[in-house]
Amino acid sequence: MKLQSLIEQYISYRQSLGEKQNSSGRRLRAFGRFIGAKVELADVRLEQVSTFLAGTGAITVTWHHKLATLRGFYKYAISRGYAVAAPLPVIIRRLPPAFIPYIYSIAELRRLLRAAKSYHRHRLRFEPDTLHTMILTLCGTGLRIQELIDLNRMDVNLADSIIKVRHGKFGKTRLVPFGPQLCRALRGYVKRHPVSPPEDSFFVTCLAVRVKTDTFQRNYRSLCKLVGIRRTDGASCQPRIHDLRHTFAVHRLTSWYRQGADVQKLLPLLSVYLGHVNIQATQIYLSMTPELLAEANHRFEKYTAQEVSHD
Repeated sequence: MKLQSLIEQYISYRQSLGEKQNSSGRRLRAFGRFIGAKVELADVRLEQVSTFLAGTGAITVTWHHKLATLRGFYKYAISRGYAVAAPLPVIIRRLPPAFIPYIYSIAELRRLLRAAKSYHRHRLRFEPDTLHTMILTLCGTGLRIQELIDLNRMDVNLADSIIKVRHGKFGKTRLVPFGPQLCRALRGYVKRHPVSPPEDSFFVTCLAVRVKTDTFQRNYRSLCKLVGIRRTDGASCQPRIHDLRHTFAVHRLTSWYRQGADVQKLLPLLSVYLGHVNIQATQIYLSMTPELLAEANHRFEKYTAQEVSHD
């Protein structure tokens, strides 16, 4: 059987079980293109698979994601008699150190937003007003990039200050409330960029079409460079748009500590707000900053002092 045909069959099978198969489907199709459209499944060799897994850059966690996807595919193939063995590596590479997200300071966020208002590049069809409002929305809601890009006018309820995220990661739909400052900014943006019907994109270019993800990312990187925001800890990746989501979670937790709130009770609410399947997924975002560590230590010292006084 042709490799490409079985890949499509497997993707359809997983989708019939209710899985979206976005990431794994892309990886499998990339694997099929790498091996070749006319190659038989039985002709795929370990050396080819190893080259596909390694890619062209340094070994990252993507190697393990690819391997997990291919394991599921070959398990399916073997169970249905299309293959007798899986040409997969036996020696598993060690996972690289966990990536540490960049947490923007309040001062850096203000610099970004201030510069975005007047940011303009030659032949740019991405207005500064749109760039500014998109960054402000990410700062105020912690949405994922694609969730922001996919928003339509009908998804943003300005009367009740609620964003409806349709079919986000893991196929989940959720409601995301936002504050009055962001509501005023979004109202102003809608007035300056009227579109119809309500199913149309919320964030649009000068041509009134949906902003593309790569366009947003490219201009965001240029904006960070312009205002001098960069990592100095030796990390290979410079501050990303997705780090705004990490920043939102960390700043929220820090604020709760400062307010004296019960963080343990509020953490599940943050998990739901961010669209995670469990609290463990949320904990990935809660990178320890000096401010957060100081607030946590202060809370612990206050708690232990109370305990000692009760003895």
